[in-house]
Amino acid sequence: MKFNHLLFLVVATAFAFSGGRDEATPEKAFWKWFQNNENSLFDFEKDQERIFDQLGTEMHKLNPSLTFEFGPKEDGRREFVISADGIRDAFPEVEALYAAAPSLPRWKFIKFRPRRKPNDISYGGVSVKASSVSVLVKPNGEKVDITVFIPGYTKAAHKTYAAIAFLFLDEALGEYDVETRVGKVNIDSASNAHTQSYSLDALPKAVDTLTHKQ
Repeated sequence: MKFNHLLFLVVATAFAFSGGRDEATPEKAFWKWFQNNENSLFDFEKDQERIFDQLGTEMHKLNPSLTFEFGPKEDGRREFVISADGIRDAFPEVEALYAAAPSLPRWKFIKFRPRRKPNDISYGGVSVKASSVSVLVKPNGEKVDITVFIPGYTKAAHKTYAAIAFLFLDEALGEYDVETRVGKVNIDSASNAHTQSYSLDALPKAVDTLTHKQ
């Protein structure tokens, strides 16, 4: 009887410690911080620089590549987007953080930057209208290769235009699909645009069709 009682205590103690470790995950620690600072986060415009610095610090404890976006207030709620900033290696942490998110009435949590209607972009001293950009999509196995045709593109300024191209793709297709369903991305001048190219607005449907996304 004494042996059985001792065994029960050992098992119970081990279970308690195991449960404690489950509770103390980095993801749950982040969401505890989020809830403790919920009012400041919801009204971040009152002290945006400080709030964003603190939020970035907390997210980087999980992974240095993690970043975030806030949506506008709509009907008393805000979107909070958890992003890997396009870094594929950080995708598992986005998934884990999203899975651990609490249910909070004022928030809608979203994993990865979602698809949006592309906006005009200014980057590196170059401004490009979304309506002036076209894209050629070619199947490549389970993915697609994309050529982005941008007015004013030159090889000398390739890095700047490549960054702009990826910003447009990120908006049109969403962060997750750019990293998982797009293969090679080429950039060329709008003067070389193909007759079968699509507008940025039509790109999502074209990619979904070619990759058989339901």
